[in-house]
Amino acid sequence: MIPLDVSILSAFLVFCRIGSCIMMMPGLSGYRLPVRVRLLLAVAVSLAILPLMYDDLVNFIRNANSAQLLLSIGTEMATGAIIGTLARIFYLMLQMMLVAIAQFIGLSSPMGLPEDGEVLPSLATLMILAATTMMFLTDQHYEMLRGLIASYRQIPVGVGFGGRGALIQASDQLSAALMIAMRLASPFLIYSLIINFAVGLINKLVPQIPVYFISAPFILLGGLILLYGLSDQMLTAFSAAFNLFLRTG
Repeated sequence: MIPLDVSILSAFLVFCRIGSCIMMMPGLSGYRLPVRVRLLLAVAVSLAILPLMYDDLVNFIRNANSAQLLLSIGTEMATGAIIGTLARIFYLMLQMMLVAIAQFIGLSSPMGLPEDGEVLPSLATLMILAATTMMFLTDQHYEMLRGLIASYRQIPVGVGFGGRGALIQASDQLSAALMIAMRLASPFLIYSLIINFAVGLINKLVPQIPVYFISAPFILLGGLILLYGLSDQMLTAFSAAFNLFLRTG
């Protein structure tokens, strides 16, 4: 019979990776979701997948000393955090570009990326909420959990944390997510360059008229029309790119 302390430690090792991943995972890590809900979700997922790897965990715990167990706890937490962060990078880059888009079309004050919990421009809040809703509607959160479970085959408990590989993968993911976000924001950047160049040229030709203040509502109207025409394609392209990452990343 397996001792109770071994069973509890096995469940705790699983919880370390699952809990740290959920803490960073997009859609589940936001400040709007209560901490108690995230905790209960992490416990439920940990208990659900524990039987799949219980025998391997028991063998590892029986053969490990105290130092190895402490190192494994830290390794599991770091591994889960890296997995969750790699997925969240997509939404952080999207948030940054949406703040930029709001600035391009005159819907926000001078640009700056707010910290989590601070107020975003209304456009960014709406689009982030829509992207998160699409993630749940298309079952991409299941893909994230499936990838998290599959990580035990690639990085078993007790193997150790590959810091160099994690940094390389994180930098590659940052580059890929930034390129996707820039492609989504490029129509608004081009619109902003053209319209502001035209306004500046008119202001030089007719300095007596406050062209900047007169043109602000028209710039905003044009930006909203452009957003209306492209919002569906933007969300679809982002969802497809994120789904590709979940299946291949």
